[in-house]
Amino acid sequence: MAFVPIYILILGFTIVIDYFAGIYIENSSGHRRKVFLIVSLIANISVLCVFKYYNFINENIGSVFPYLAILLPIGLSFHTFQAMSYTIEVYRGNQKAERNFGIYALFVMFYPQLVAGPIERPQNLLHQFHEKHEFSLERVSSGLKQMLIGFLKKLVIADRIGIYVDTIYNNSATQSGQSLACATVFFAFQIYCDFSAYSDIAIGAARVMGFDLMKNFNRPYLATSVSQFWRRWHISLSTWFKDYVYIPLGGSKVKSKVLVYRNLLIVFLISGLWHGANWTYVVWGALNGVLLIIESMIPKSSKRDNLIKTALKTIFTFSLICITWVFFRASNITDAVSILGKIIRFEGPFYPGNPKDHFYYACVAIMALMFFEFITEYKPHLYKLLPNTLVARYCYYTLVAMIIMLFGVFSEGQFIYFQF
Repeated sequence: MAFVPIYILILGFTIVIDYFAGIYIENSSGHRRKVFLIVSLIANISVLCVFKYYNFINENIGSVFPYLAILLPIGLSFHTFQAMSYTIEVYRGNQKAERNFGIYALFVMFYPQLVAGPIERPQNLLHQFHEKHEFSLERVSSGLKQMLIGFLKKLVIADRIGIYVDTIYNNSATQSGQSLACATVFFAFQIYCDFSAYSDIAIGAARVMGFDLMKNFNRPYLATSVSQFWRRWHISLSTWFKDYVYIPLGGSKVKSKVLVYRNLLIVFLISGLWHGANWTYVVWGALNGVLLIIESMIPKSSKRDNLIKTALKTIFTFSLICITWVFFRASNITDAVSILGKIIRFEGPFYPGNPKDHFYYACVAIMALMFFEFITEYKPHLYKLLPNTLVARYCYYTLVAMIIMLFGVFSEGQFIYFQF
């Protein structure tokens, strides 16, 4: 509403449709239940198509319809998918229809996660709006700490990295292969810290008020395979596609391996299109689907990996993911192919940016991030060696706050995923 006040009617329209659809689905039997579900899905998908894909579709069919200069409502894809999960779960019998209109509207518009997730399921969130939430100092403290970590990721890491990434990618035609390779690795950390920061802030803010939201990231760059990466990255979306697209298509239980591969590819093509109305996102999704298909063809070893093998698999997986990120970040397919060509040739000279301080700060921030993620993943017991007194804990919080104030970038604007 802050951008375009009338856009509140978009949410109002889908909320009214889905609220009554849920009740009618629960009260009906036979094919009528499916009819009400289809009406709900069509309403949500239509809104998504008009505001997000109208011009993209029009351009690709020869501009048959007039061009619409419309602003994409912030977080449209997120709350649309959350709304669809509600009617689908009511249809499946996993969720009772919500009779309180205000509470259902709150489920769709719950402010911490409205614009960029996590995409919640009704089974996890709806019942919490009926419960009384007593003040808990422990919950408030825990939520504020998670929010503080989110601000650290966003302001100190993601936004500082973004200065270098934007400089290189916005002038990719004049940049060397080495600079583009570095910018691609930096972008991988930029988008991770930017998006996971929003999730941390949303989850923390909800926890302060007494609500529990699902975990959305689980140290994805420590994954040793592409499939494991997708079990750790944007968990609320990947599980959404698994439950509502992949499994209904047959999942991995279909008779033919070819059909399993087809299902994987369909899911990731749709996932790419969900991210944006651009062919670069479609190719990004397709590449991830192809990587998963190739990975599924490779026989899995029953032996436990040693430290060296784990490290090599982690680096290899990260490299593959970085290749796909080129298409996610590039303006168009032509630029993405050109950037990849330069990276493969790895030509110099290397450009560290101007001023160089941003580059060095970014390198230190990335190394610190991965150090703490490695400790959390493989050596969590080391945290017990740190002093855990009240004074020590407040020293840690003060240190993090000082780092944010001293090294944070406060001029970069919104989160990357607000555009989706």
